[in-house]
Formats: sequence, structure tokens, C-alpha cells
Amino acid sequence: MVCGRFFSTLRTGQQHPQSSTFPSNSNLQNRRTSVKQKRDFLSTLDFSRDEILESFRVAMEMKKSPRSFAESLKGKSLAMIFEKPSLRTRVTFDVGIHQLGGFSVYLSPAEINLGKRESIHDVAKNLERMVNGIMIRTFAHQIVLDMARHASVPIINGLTDYLHPCQAMADYLTILEVKKSFKDLKLCYVGDGNNVAHSLLLAGARLGVSVTVACPETHKPDAKALRLARQDAGESGAKVSITHDAFEGVQGADVVYTDVWASMGQEDEAEARKKIFKPFQVNAQLMATAKPDALFMHCLPAHRGDEVTDEVIDGPNSVVFQEAENRLHAQKAIMLKLMKD
Repeated sequence: MVCGRFFSTLRTGQQHPQSSTFPSNSNLQNRRTSVKQKRDFLSTLDFSRDEILESFRVAMEMKKSPRSFAESLKGKSLAMIFEKPSLRTRVTFDVGIHQLGGFSVYLSPAEINLGKRESIHDVAKNLERMVNGIMIRTFAHQIVLDMARHASVPIINGLTDYLHPCQAMADYLTILEVKKSFKDLKLCYVGDGNNVAHSLLLAGARLGVSVTVACPETHKPDAKALRLARQDAGESGAKVSITHDAFEGVQGADVVYTDVWASMGQEDEAEARKKIFKPFQVNAQLMATAKPDALFMHCLPAHRGDEVTDEVIDGPNSVVFQEAENRLHAQKAIMLKLMKD
């Protein structure tokens, strides 16, 4: 498999530090008291295929019996840094850590102004002495790489402009719940080759799901993400492909996925993007070329009437709200894996 540290080391040129050792008589009872290799979740490549599948198993068990995990992270604290607003990320991490017995600290842009009011290094060095984990939802991917490099506690990527790994974990958890297996599945992502597309490619290739991205010629996924996905696909038996014809891409798909045409920070491009992406709207005509039982998925929020019609998103094959709920369960499994003693 492709090295999961690619997104953590290639761009920084440094390895992650080990967590600090605290004396046994420290009153920081929830901090590590022995040397332990700190792990982050910056990309789905940070987990092996077996670890992803085990996370899904745990997530399903948490969903079925939440009380069984009510003290799994008792007393643990999660700092939540939000440079981008969110409904699902905010609620699912906040509720999730509480359901595991821990608690969260919400940090808004006004409180931190990351990299301006205070450097990433200094924020990381402060927070590592106060909390047991950090979730960050931000713009530049380099910010989460730097945070992970400087902090001795686990860092979870809640979203960057380059990747959205927690979303991909919830997406494939939902597919597994409904389809029962990843064997011989084809997922077609229709729209902008953005952070969601990158994470679906990387996770799908690792899990053995064939992923096709149907996008305009001018809005293809990043070449590095494609290369890494194709390397993993070579080992898992999946196929990774790009097409600029939505109908060709969706043909015979088991899952049809889309996202907004203009993400946060691209509002000024919205009208121009509507013209470019109009042939990539997911509507009933396009869905008819997929398999009859094909799922429709969307990471939300949706711009109804743009990338998807009401008929599709509210239709019987849509699982968008199950998918949204699974952000909670998938992220609880991730927090448990990274933050448990």
C-alpha cells in the first residue's frame, strides 16, 4: 500500500514527533505517561485498509450500542479549531466526544486567528499541554500538516481545501451499511475535482472500490491524489478513471456522488462555475444510466437545482441523511483509535 505518511511528511520534509513523556506523579492524569507513538488522521492514507475496516466495525457497534462506549474516552478533551463554519463537522465532533465520555473546546477564528494572531507552532505547543486531541477545519492543507508536525497530541483533519477524510470515512461506512460489501462496486463522483473527490479516490482505491470522476476538463482532481489512488488501486484490484462526460461516468455505477460546484472561498466564481458545470448536474436522466439500485450521495450542504435536483436528492435512492449521521459514528471511531490510552 502507499505510505500513509505521504500527506504528513512529503510537504514538510519532517517526521512526526513522538508524544512527550509525563512523570507518573503529574496531575495531568489524562496525558500520556509513557512514550507512545502519536498518530494523526490527516488523510485516509494514514490508516491501512484493515484499520479502515476495523474503524467501520467499531463505528457500526457504536451506532448500535452507544452506551457501551460511554466512558471510552472519559475525561479526555478535544480542541475543535474552526476556520471554516460547519453544521455537520461541529455537531458530530462535539456530540461524538461527549458520547465517548470526553468534552470539547470550540475555538473560532476570532479566538485564534491562526497564523496571524499567533503562529501555528505556538498554538500547537499551547494546546498539546491542555487537551488530548485537536480537530481542525481550515483552508490550506499545509496548516494541518504543520499542526501535526508541532503538536504531540493527535490531529484530526476536519476538512482542508485539499482533503476531507472524515467525510470519506462516513461515505464508505454508509456504502458498506447499504451494500454490505465493497466487492465489485463502482462509485462515480460527478462535478468538481475537489477535496471531497480526492478523499473518495484515495479511500476507494484502498478499499477496492472503483472510482470514476466525471468532471470538466478544467476542473480535474489533483495529479498527486490521482497517482496515489492509482498505486493503491493496483494492489486492491480497483480501477481509477477520469471522464469529461457525466453520462459515460455514471454508466453502470453503484453509487453516484456529487458536491457543490463552488465551495467555501469560491463564492466569487459561483456564476461562472454554473455555466461550466451545468452538463454535470445529477438529475433523473443521469441517474437512469446508473444501476437501478444505485445510491445517491452528497456531502452536504446541497445547492438544490444546481448540482442536484430535488427529485434525486429526495428520491428513494438517496442516502444523504444517513450519510450525514454517519459522520458522527465514523468520527467517534477515529477519535477512539487516536485518543485512547
